[in-house]
Amino acid sequence: MSAVVPPEQPSGRALWLALGGVRGLVESVLPELAFLVVYSVTKDTWLSVIAPLVLGVAFLVARIVQRQTVLPAIGGVLILAISAAAALLTGNANDNFVPGFVINAVFLVLLLVSLAARWPLVGLLIGAITGNAGGWRADPRFRRGATAASWVWVGLFVIRLAVELPLYFAGLTEALALARLLTGIPLYAVAVWFTWLLLRSPKPVPEAVAAVAQEGSRKGD
Repeated sequence: MSAVVPPEQPSGRALWLALGGVRGLVESVLPELAFLVVYSVTKDTWLSVIAPLVLGVAFLVARIVQRQTVLPAIGGVLILAISAAAALLTGNANDNFVPGFVINAVFLVLLLVSLAARWPLVGLLIGAITGNAGGWRADPRFRRGATAASWVWVGLFVIRLAVELPLYFAGLTEALALARLLTGIPLYAVAVWFTWLLLRSPKPVPEAVAAVAQEGSRKGD
């Protein structure tokens, strides 16, 4: 979501960049695919959770060697390590997905709280990215768009939890791994696209906010 810039018009290229391009997709999908393949073949919890972690570390090392941004890879390795630890501590491969449930639930709660407070989380994030922390609220159009976009992300996290939790409690590890793949990048791409559609503007947000403020000052004169 950090790559969404309101003034940009939605385009295939912009969406592709928001998803991280080929490298971003590979780094996101391969570890989850590795878990699914290894577990399907071996039914071994240890091998199933270590394989994705090894891939994550390899991606991190590759970024360091190539002197590229390492934050995405560090975040990925951290999540993979926590997930692996959860599964290894219980001996249940299903528990590899528990940290993901927690992350989705936390974001869902944050979004709902922000919407209840009328400070939609998407607006706060975009405001922080554009250096316009609170001024965006002066633009009614952007505020409505941010609210609608926040509901889109609420829908994403609700769908993920609604699909994956029943599989977790049913102990269907392979189905859960496949569901995680299908509700991962594809749903994220849809949410990013709709966020763009809802927040796109003919002029940058700071300029739009300045125009609104200027209009208000004229009316006050």
